[in-house]
Amino acid sequence: MKTFVVLSDSHGRYKNVQKISPLFAENDYVVHLGDGSSDMRPYVSQAPDKFYVLKGNCDFSYGQEECVIEEEGVSVLCCHGHRYGVKRGIGGLVARAKELGCSVALYGHTHRAAVKEEDGVLCVNPGALGDYAEPSYCYLVLHRGKATATVVPVR
Repeated sequence: MKTFVVLSDSHGRYKNVQKISPLFAENDYVVHLGDGSSDMRPYVSQAPDKFYVLKGNCDFSYGQEECVIEEEGVSVLCCHGHRYGVKRGIGGLVARAKELGCSVALYGHTHRAAVKEEDGVLCVNPGALGDYAEPSYCYLVLHRGKATATVVPVR
């Protein structure tokens, strides 16, 4: 079993990242899906092998464009989502995930938490960790070929 903390769209609201930072040590991986990727620099330097930091449309120099994580028999596409038009729908994201052989797609950009299966792909948006709405993150568990995603509010 592998566990993940998935966050996105912190947009420099570092206090919200700090609130959930104790969870970083308790989980196998931490994924920041962009727009505030530099908020993760202090944590990445402590344990670079457990962090995946993606670049959003508001990030200019820090993070990957997208990546695929393979654990527990599950392939996970990680991206910000803006390149796939997720504000208009998740069809482009689903197509990219299928192209890469992924059964899970993690994305941000919309600032709205969502967990939805479409065409065999579990699409997960952890919501925004910034102050635009109720801040949230996602707790993701991969185990023996299955993925379970839970959106958690940050209070």
